[in-house]
Amino acid sequence: MNFNKMMQQAAEMQKKLKEAQENLANVEVEGTSGGGLVKVTINGRNEIKKVDIDQSLIKPEDKEILEDLIVAAINEGRKKVEETAAEQMKNVTGGMNLPPGFKLPF
Repeated sequence: MNFNKMMQQAAEMQKKLKEAQENLANVEVEGTSGGGLVKVTINGRNEIKKVDIDQSLIKPEDKEILEDLIVAAINEGRKKVEETAAEQMKNVTGGMNLPPGFKLPF
């Protein structure tokens, strides 16, 4: 294999990886729980951007239930971020399977 060609391919993959990271940073996903009563918006950097709680849940006696629903919505949103990142990486790597546990810097 030609070393120069290999270096060009590595540089191209690095460029695509950077583009994917930038694109992912702009992605926002929504995690929900309680049938949509709690919604959490998370960006591609796994930062919580917004929490929306239906008015019907705001009762002092439901505090523990509300806290559990928020945690569930956050976890669903983070899962969606991971799925979106994995899909973007398929595009960058051309479908090349990466070793199990290999995490890219997102």
